[in-house]
Amino acid sequence: MMKSILFAGGEAMPFAATGGLGDVLGSLPQAIKAASKRTDVRVVMPLHSKISDEWRKKMKFERSTTVGVAWRRQYCGIFSLEKDGVIYYFLDNEQYFKRSQLYGEFDDGERFSFFSYAVLELMNAVGFYPEVLHLNDWQTATAAIAIKCGGDSRYKDIKTVYTIHNIDYQGIYDMSILGDVFGLGDNARHIVEFDGMINLTKGAIECADLVTTVSPRYAEEIQYDECSRGLGGILRRNAQKLTGIINGIDYAANDPATDADIPYAFSVSDLGGKAQNKAELRCRFGLEEDASAPVIAMVSRLAEHKGLELVMCVADEIVGDGAQFVLLGTGEYRYEEFFRNFAYRHPGRAGISISYDRKLSKLIYAGADMFLMPSKSEACGLAQMIASRYGTVPIVRETGGLYDTIKPYTPEGGNGFTFANFNAHDMLYVIREAEAVYRYKSKWNALVKKIMKIDFSWNASAKKYLETYDKLLGK
Repeated sequence: MMKSILFAGGEAMPFAATGGLGDVLGSLPQAIKAASKRTDVRVVMPLHSKISDEWRKKMKFERSTTVGVAWRRQYCGIFSLEKDGVIYYFLDNEQYFKRSQLYGEFDDGERFSFFSYAVLELMNAVGFYPEVLHLNDWQTATAAIAIKCGGDSRYKDIKTVYTIHNIDYQGIYDMSILGDVFGLGDNARHIVEFDGMINLTKGAIECADLVTTVSPRYAEEIQYDECSRGLGGILRRNAQKLTGIINGIDYAANDPATDADIPYAFSVSDLGGKAQNKAELRCRFGLEEDASAPVIAMVSRLAEHKGLELVMCVADEIVGDGAQFVLLGTGEYRYEEFFRNFAYRHPGRAGISISYDRKLSKLIYAGADMFLMPSKSEACGLAQMIASRYGTVPIVRETGGLYDTIKPYTPEGGNGFTFANFNAHDMLYVIREAEAVYRYKSKWNALVKKIMKIDFSWNASAKKYLETYDKLLGK
């Protein structure tokens, strides 16, 4: 049966992205379209200034309109392009989206309030009223609230799905700007109010027909107060409409046999190129040639929830055991300074790049032996799946999507190494377990080939989303 779905979010690959949400909106819509050819799948995002001229030249100007937000009426240009059977819409307003960064501006509340209302106006402008409006993170939450509280009959039959990609970011603002900035009336006050403030995520949870998050384990964890940033009670009250569906990765973009971003291609049937990439990785980071040393890598935002304190506690012991360590990422100053000093103290054994470099990240995935993710919390995580695709064995803490995707190694099973407690020496213990297996090349190579064969593509997830939409629509 024909379905129509409109995804809305602040970013999407390959146009403009900062993290996992961009990967999801760049991959999931195509996977759904591939799994259900008769489904009309479309995506809408802001026309950020970071979107390249190459992509802009491929866009078609649809029309311009105006968007009402409280007392303001603002220009909105609508552009479109089709990619892999999916129509992408880009909403243009230079006042809001001609910025040096996608998020983190002083007026993000107003910018994404405009975007949320512009998503609704898009439907009127192009004559496309989807059966399902799939919203993502707080930047689109106002749309769910406006549909529920606005009383506009044009949207009454649309089912809303709200996906929480990271509960840490909720869209919290002073209640005094409810009307002026968010265009919401007093009938929405009790819906968005939390701790005396506007909380857009709380409002979207209350108003959406279905709430999803990006792994089954994370759906459980965010119902507990210690993991929910205050919204545990709200989520428990709405547990009947909360579900977790694990993310996938783009297999075409993450294929070591065809990836143009790595120097040497390889596959599960021929791992020779992986050894060559390891040599190139060592050269890039100034590491010593050491046939016995595994390279342990991290590609991460340098933020507290990534578990970097654990690494800091035992970093000297990791390289002291004979391993080499590589890290790529940017973030909080304290972490950047620690890892710079760590590399300075261990020349030839540790290499650090304080940068955001997608091409270098691919060399790390392809060339490292082990991939470390000691996260305090991790909604889903894509890096452990990408690492597996490139034959780099994950070492993870059992939280969120890491728990769902990586199971502890035994001679009979498992696809990585895991630890449960947020404890540096528990982490060090499983690193040493991995190193012990690494020394037995036949066992290690068998594990590498095994993880490369695991299907972490969007195929299974897309089918679950389609089943979820069907249930929501009563089909």
